[in-house]
Amino acid sequence: MTEKKLRVRYAPSPTGLLHIGNARTALFNYLFARHYGGTFVIRIEDTDRERHVEDGERSQLENLRWLGIDWDESPETHEKYRQSERLDIYQKYIDELLASGKAYYSYKTPEELASDREKQEEQHQAPHYINEYIGMTDDEKDAYILARKAAGITPTVRIHVNEMAHYAWDDIVKGHVDFEGGNIGGDWVIQKADGYPTYNFAVVVDDHLMEISHVLRGDDHIANTPKQLMVYEALGWEAPQFGHMTLIMNSETHKKLSKRDTNTLQFIEDYREKGYLPEAVFNFIAFLGWTPEGETEIFSKDELVKLFDEKRLSKSPAVFDQKKMDWLDGEYIKHADPERIVDLVKPYLEKAGRADDKLKEIAALFQPQLKSGEEIVPLTDIFYEPYPELGDAEKEVLAGEGATTVIQAFRAKLEALQDYTADNILPLFKEVQSETGIKGKALWMPIRVAASGLVHGPELHIIMAVLGKEEVLKRLGKY
Repeated sequence: MTEKKLRVRYAPSPTGLLHIGNARTALFNYLFARHYGGTFVIRIEDTDRERHVEDGERSQLENLRWLGIDWDESPETHEKYRQSERLDIYQKYIDELLASGKAYYSYKTPEELASDREKQEEQHQAPHYINEYIGMTDDEKDAYILARKAAGITPTVRIHVNEMAHYAWDDIVKGHVDFEGGNIGGDWVIQKADGYPTYNFAVVVDDHLMEISHVLRGDDHIANTPKQLMVYEALGWEAPQFGHMTLIMNSETHKKLSKRDTNTLQFIEDYREKGYLPEAVFNFIAFLGWTPEGETEIFSKDELVKLFDEKRLSKSPAVFDQKKMDWLDGEYIKHADPERIVDLVKPYLEKAGRADDKLKEIAALFQPQLKSGEEIVPLTDIFYEPYPELGDAEKEVLAGEGATTVIQAFRAKLEALQDYTADNILPLFKEVQSETGIKGKALWMPIRVAASGLVHGPELHIIMAVLGKEEVLKRLGKY
């Protein structure tokens, strides 16, 4: 680790909900900072006004907090931590590059640029910018600029690219990476015609002035890095250390995770709405491209902070497995405090009109099998819907030898039971076994089907306690 004070950042654009890929970037930067006692910064990159979503910033921060991620600096605590508030700062450095001749005004129109690209495609050339001033004398250049200004064309600002240069860095994840300047696509825009800086310029100014020591981000940014290194070089600044995390792949298609993958919950908001526990989602995301030593898969946030090692970030694509996420959340729910599970499932039962005096019993009954809070509603159909129509499997159980005998014997004992509780119901099965000589599935299954209408479900004595004595006796009396 460098001797420089570790400062990392998560810099989202407020263009929508918090995606799982961006959440991973934030989470790894958080673990990185907390592990080394560094500083974690939140900065809002909102210069893309066309894609700006109202309330997007609040959504990002709110969902990060829900996950359990905190930060040291943000627009909430520091001025000018939104790019839209820093235009005067960017202008200072754009003017500096213009004055030094490292950048210049470009008057090519969007239509001319599109025409150039079409010609390049026809000639099977990689898209690249053609410097409009090539071959012009100083007088011709002055005349060209005057004509463009007279036509009302607002220029962009482009940075000169040294096509003979190499832009290389030692990536935290990928190792040594080297780009040739000739593959960048020519001089590129650092300030748009509307006066806003482009991403690759603004991010360099921000990271430098905020003293960011390490930039840990997704693999989709790797093509941006050489452009950013050009800006660092042009302004005479030292670049931070870069790390580019691998793509997240769909476990079923083995392709890059796409928003069209409807079988995968891809936004943190989805997990909140469906009633996942935030620490389970945190744990799951931490394993998307990073693993600690050993086989253990369930860790608390504090344990992950302690174990985090940037050298163990994977070079292979991370696989997003929704079934694994569901299993993990189920494990967290299973071991959670029962009162917390009551709070977790209550909103879903309230919405379904089922949050009555049975709430605590129902939450405890289904806690071992829940994979998310919203799953509680269909599971409680047994208590709130009419006795179900029996399927073939259920009919087969009731037609078995001795089925009527155990049902009637159990009903008689249940009817005589004075203190009707789950603990008092359970011994009755043993009593029926001793009385009839029938045991195992032949004893339990007919009673289960008669009482619940199902061959599978949670513990039968608890189901009976929740259903109530009168209802259970009525159901058993049918057989």
